[in-house]
Parts: sequence; structure tokens; C-alpha cells
Amino acid sequence: MTVIKALIGFILLFVLAACQQKALPDIHHDPYPVAHKTDSSDVYFGKRVADPYRWLEDDNSEATLEWVKKEQAVTSAYLEQIPFRESIRKRLEKLWNYPKIGVPFRKGAYLFFSKNSGLQNQSVIYIQKDGEDSARVFLDPNTFSEDGTVALSGFSVSPNARYAAYSLARSGSDWKEILVIDIATGQTLKDHLKWIKFSSMAWRGNGFYYSRYDAPEEGKAYSAKNEYHKVYYHTIGTPQEEDQLIFMSRNHPQRTNYAQTTDDGRFLIIYESEGTSGSAVYVQDFKRRDSKPRLVFPGYDQEYSVIDNLGDKLLVMTTVDAPKWQLVAVDPRHAQKEKWHAVIPESKNVLRSATRIGDKIAAAYMEDVKSVVRLFTLDGREAGQLQLPGIGTVGAIRGSKEDNTAYYSFSSFTYPTSIFSYDVAANTSRLYYRPETGLNPDDYTTRQVFYKSKDGTDIPMFIVHKKGLTQNGQNPTLLYGYGGFNISITPRFSVVNLLLLENGFVYAVPNIRGGGEYGEAWHKAGIKTNKQNVFDDFIAAAEYLIDQGYTSSSHLAMYGRSNGGLLIGAVLTQRPDLMQVALPTVGVLDMLRYHKFTIGWAWASDYGRSDDSREMFEYLYGYSPLHNIRPGTHYPATMISTADHDDRVVPAHSFKFAAALQAAQGGDAPILIRIESKAGHGGGKPTSKIIAEYTDMWSFMMYHLSVIPK
Repeated sequence: MTVIKALIGFILLFVLAACQQKALPDIHHDPYPVAHKTDSSDVYFGKRVADPYRWLEDDNSEATLEWVKKEQAVTSAYLEQIPFRESIRKRLEKLWNYPKIGVPFRKGAYLFFSKNSGLQNQSVIYIQKDGEDSARVFLDPNTFSEDGTVALSGFSVSPNARYAAYSLARSGSDWKEILVIDIATGQTLKDHLKWIKFSSMAWRGNGFYYSRYDAPEEGKAYSAKNEYHKVYYHTIGTPQEEDQLIFMSRNHPQRTNYAQTTDDGRFLIIYESEGTSGSAVYVQDFKRRDSKPRLVFPGYDQEYSVIDNLGDKLLVMTTVDAPKWQLVAVDPRHAQKEKWHAVIPESKNVLRSATRIGDKIAAAYMEDVKSVVRLFTLDGREAGQLQLPGIGTVGAIRGSKEDNTAYYSFSSFTYPTSIFSYDVAANTSRLYYRPETGLNPDDYTTRQVFYKSKDGTDIPMFIVHKKGLTQNGQNPTLLYGYGGFNISITPRFSVVNLLLLENGFVYAVPNIRGGGEYGEAWHKAGIKTNKQNVFDDFIAAAEYLIDQGYTSSSHLAMYGRSNGGLLIGAVLTQRPDLMQVALPTVGVLDMLRYHKFTIGWAWASDYGRSDDSREMFEYLYGYSPLHNIRPGTHYPATMISTADHDDRVVPAHSFKFAAALQAAQGGDAPILIRIESKAGHGGGKPTSKIIAEYTDMWSFMMYHLSVIPK
């Protein structure tokens, strides 16, 4: 009888699947535009490598603009045929439409926080003065532009709460402009600073430090290599031309320099970096007459982060002799390692951040990729622990040594980002704000599993889905990954993923090597000549989900952004049989030339460079997605995404990859490229464009997984 029931169940599933497939109309894409090939090539250590689509690197040429126009037409025509695309857009809009606030912070007599009423393109900065009953609008970025493409990218208040400086970005570019507001009057002052990138606003006296490049050549702002990063000091009320040059790496054009000041204004700290990890640190002590920035921590193999000072000493988070980080007290006049004092020694878990709050230090740890926040006195004695609402991620912790109240955020895959306040003296937390999303967390379950990668390494993975899921190999599944730059992918709430979960998807996030989930050793196990570990970890995650019956290759989609776009591109070219849908987004896809554009050279600390050595060239050439496309291969349905103002990972990566993949496709699955206008790498993107982007990606994915949304 059991066998008969099972057989009937299988037949019903087969019939249901067939009905679903039949309910979806066939869609045929228009012919791809012809991308002509040239004889461009480079020679690397005696090997000539063809680069036939190099002309697409010039995003201002008539030929490239015409190709982009035609590709956009093909993609638009295809997406318009998906019958449920509009219903997905409406559902995403509805899910997104709830009030959200950021973590508040206090300066002087004022409390500041960001808030979005629901579908506003940009979040608004609010201010509330002590004694006032309610907060009021202080700065509304939605007034910067009609379409929301001019975004607030930074906001900083002077220690005396007299001024607020803010940076804005246009169309998602990494280029920033800084303006200043008089807080008491609300008036925007004449200060207007330009050509700023990768910068802080570090206050001291009647001004602040910031970092900038020289103005680029006309027409090359979004592609030219960025060199000679400089730290300046700007005095409020003066023109930028009078700003004082404080620091630059004169003999090393490919270094970045970032300024910080301690809260009391005594110390200036400058971090000098050659890549995305490791730095040298210079310190200037203003208590000493005529002092200048002096090298205190030489680079560039270790990490340093100054969190505050205790009188003459700096509190420094570092990986020196502590790959999972420690907090030490250092006298910058006598900074030899043997004279450091360990305030919070390294533990078995990664120390992600340390924040001064009142007379305590809040130390946020990762325990198997889940947040734990421990409290310490200033001399390192344990002082309790924050009581978190569950397994998830603590975001920003904001407080100061003068204030008894701190604020922090918490979220997980099914717990919307909520704000808590913490009373330092009483050692108690209370819910400050939790959004009403309509989500019932009890409808879903999150599991953390550990699986074996190709070399036997245990890799953790979060798996999220509706309760009651049957592991029959038929569940639509989205596998998301990153794996690079010491970035940890922790449990966080996402509105766009909620649409997938409510439609029966499995959402899986493996914490692959290259990230920072288990410290610097985990990071280094996925960089340079270890980069294949990252791809192997992700492939093994997919195979685990298939072996355990969560899904099958025909029901599996893969998605990643930026370095994660490289991940998807590499897995797509190495194992095209493993997935039904690939979504490489703003990805680094040409590994031989990535360092020749904008800030790409800084990624060599993770990737290595094709001109480093024969060994490094051959390794990069061996996995570079662009260079491992094989003509006649049946590639899965693929939608490559980029944006016209992406000056971090320039669109040329996606342009060349799309042209080559379209020409090589040996199967019937479409190879589309979605090119967003007036947008960049992702930061500051207005709500309307985010919803439009995920409408197209999820529609494309669900169509090719034969999922009809409810």
C-alpha cells in the first residue's frame, strides 16, 4: 500500500510539473547583435592571449554605445514576454513598502537617525534635540534629484555638533562630493568639495580631513586608473583650492590613504594601503608641538583599526599574532610589539568589531558565522553580554564614551532588521524599533549545516525555506555566494529574498573560503593561487544540496555580485551542467586586465596580477571566466547584469563576457545582459531601481526554473 501511495504521489508531482511547464509560454529571444572581433591581443610571459572584444572597453565609443543599445533591446523584449513579470514587480513593491530606520547616534544635544517611509528612493536623515517630543527632517536626499539617482553616501557630525558634513554620489559612481550644513540654522554652507573617493570625514577643530584624487581627464572619469590618493584638511568656510595637503604616497601611486581622528581630537591616524587588506599606520599626536604623521605600524601584511584612545595610548584592533583579531593598547611613541598590552586577547572566535560605549567596550564576535556581543571594562575584564533575540547578525553598534546609551541593529534571514537600545550602567537592552513587515518567522526555518569541499575542508552553509519542505529534489533553489576580500556573509534580512521563500524556494548561503568568517587564515585560503578553493567550495555546496534532495541541477539557480559575480562566472564556465540559471552581477570577469581600470589594481592583494609572474598569470588564465568560455558548450540560462556608471567594476567586464558567451552558446538557453542606466556598482541605488532590477532577475530565474509565482 505504501508503494502504491508513493507511486501515486510521484505521478501527481510529475503531472503538476508538466502542467506548470505547459502553463508557461515559450519565449524566443531576438538575434543578438553582432559583436565584431578584432585582432587585439597581449603577450604574457611568451604566451599570446587574444582579446577580440577589447573595443568594448571603450564605453564612450559609438560602436560600444550601439552594441549596448541593441543588447538592451534584446533583453527588454525577452523580459517583456515573461507573463508574471508585472505581478512580481507589484509583489516586491508591496513587500518593500514598510517603514525602516537606521541605527541612531548622538552628538551633543542631538540624536540623528535615517528613516525610509517605505518606497522612498532614498532614506531621510532625521534630527531630534534633547527636550523635543519628536524628530524632524534634517536632510532629505530625495530632493537631490527627481529620479533618486543622486544619493547620500556619507554623513558625519562634528564633535561639538555645530556642523554636519555629507557626501553625495551621482548615478551610483564612486566619485563623491562633500557639502556642509550649519546644524543650528539648517543652512547649507558654500563649502563644496569634489573628486573624492574612498574617503572619511574626520573632524578636528574647525574642519575635517578627507581623501581625494586629482580631477581625471575629461571623458575618462569612470574608467581611468585612480592614482595618487591624497589626504587633505578642509577648513569650514574656505574654498577647496585652499585645502591643506596632509599626506600622500609620493613614490607609490597605487596606494590609498584614509584619515581618522580620535573622538577627543588628540590623534590623527592615517591608514596607508596597497590593496584591500593590510595597511601601514601613521599617527600624529597634536599634543606634541609641530608633530607630523609618523609611521607607527609598518605595512602591509597585517590589519590595524584604531577604535579610540585612552589618554596617551591608542586602542587598536589588529591581526598581528592574532589571525582572529585582538584588541591592544599601544603607546604610539613606543609602539614596539613587546610593549603592547592585550586588552582583549585573541579567542577561538573572530572579533569583528570593538566599540567604546560609556565605560565599557562592546566586542562583537562571530561564532560559526553568528553574532555574539561580549562586554568588557576598559582594562579588559569581562562585564557581561548583550542578550540578542536569536541567531543572527548584529550590525552597527553606535555609542560614545560620554553617553550611557548605545544603539545597535539585529537581523537574521527571517527577522527584519530591528533597532535596540542598550543601557550601559544597567546592562540591559530594550527593543527600540521593530518594523511591521507582515512576515511570520514561524512559517520558515533556518538550518546551518557543514559539508565537505573538494579538499575535505568543512564549510558551513545556511539553508532557509518554508517549514514542511519535502526534500524530493524538486524544490527551486537559489544558491548565493561571495568568497573574497575578508568579507563575511552573515544572516541578514532581505525583502527580495522573502518573495522567493514565500514561493517555495530554498535559499542557501555557503560561507566559502576567501571571506572572513573564520579569520585571516580562512581569507588567505581563498586568495591568489588558492582562489580555486572558493569555486570548489561553491560547487560542493551545490552538490550537497542536490545529494540531500533539496533540489536538482534543473531546479538550481546561482547568484553573486561583484567578487561574487566572478564566483558565478567561474563556476558557470567550469561546471555549466550544475545549474539551470546563472546570475553574474557587476562581476569581475576579465582576470587578466582587471587591474588596468579605476581602482582595480587594489584587488591584487586578493587576486594577484597577470603581470606578477608566469605562475600567477597561468593561474589567473586558468580560471578567468572570460578566457574559459568554450564554443559549442551548452551554457545555462544566464542574465549578466551591470550598470553604465559602475566605476568600480567597470562595465567592460560584463560587456566582453556577454559578447563571448553569446557567440559560444551551443544550446538554446538565452544569454542576456541587463545594463542599468544612471546606476553604479550598487551603493546608493534608489528603491525604484532596486525593485526594477530584482523584478527582472527574479522573473528571468523563476521562468527558467518553471516556477509560477503565487
